[in-house]
Amino acid sequence: MPYHKSRRILRYYLFILIVLTCLLSGCAKKIPHFLAPEFDKRGVRLVAVLPVSNQSKNLEAASLFRGKVLEAIYFKGYPKIPLNVIDEKLSKLYKDYQQPSVESVTPRSVGELLGVDAVLYVTLKECDTSFMLLYATTSVSATFDLRSARTNDSLWSTKYSVSERNFEITRERLRMQSCQAFEPAMQEILNKVMETLPQGPDG
Repeated sequence: MPYHKSRRILRYYLFILIVLTCLLSGCAKKIPHFLAPEFDKRGVRLVAVLPVSNQSKNLEAASLFRGKVLEAIYFKGYPKIPLNVIDEKLSKLYKDYQQPSVESVTPRSVGELLGVDAVLYVTLKECDTSFMLLYATTSVSATFDLRSARTNDSLWSTKYSVSERNFEITRERLRMQSCQAFEPAMQEILNKVMETLPQGPDG
């Protein structure tokens, strides 16, 4: 086979491979999630992001994650309700408002208190690092449950986990690198879960 002809065939197959790769990545399945039927007809506009229920050992992670959730919701087209406004009103009624659950701080009561359409419950299941000599694994996982403030029903729910492994030549550098891994891991979780949440009315 002539050299130029073989190169053209090679370029053709390479082109086909690139196109197929792009199609597959573009059509990648979203993570498992629940979405209520006819979500777009539920009138969800104002969403209250409650304090993140923290089940991890990282005491500061919940506050950081909640701020990121608020920004993510806002960029999906839902108006931003200041977190301090939510906390100020919740703190007057609930002693355990910083660790809310659907049972302890009901969606309907939050709706009446804040005048919102839906309430987002977020649980940080894990945000920890385990060390073994000069090797470390950083794991972050969270669950999300958006509830109707009118009916208490779940409108959208999902969960996602990220695990990152690091290796360094000293324990001190390993700890530093592991601490720096938390924020990107949180952002990765939000990027994935927000793909499953319908665009808001202002999006």
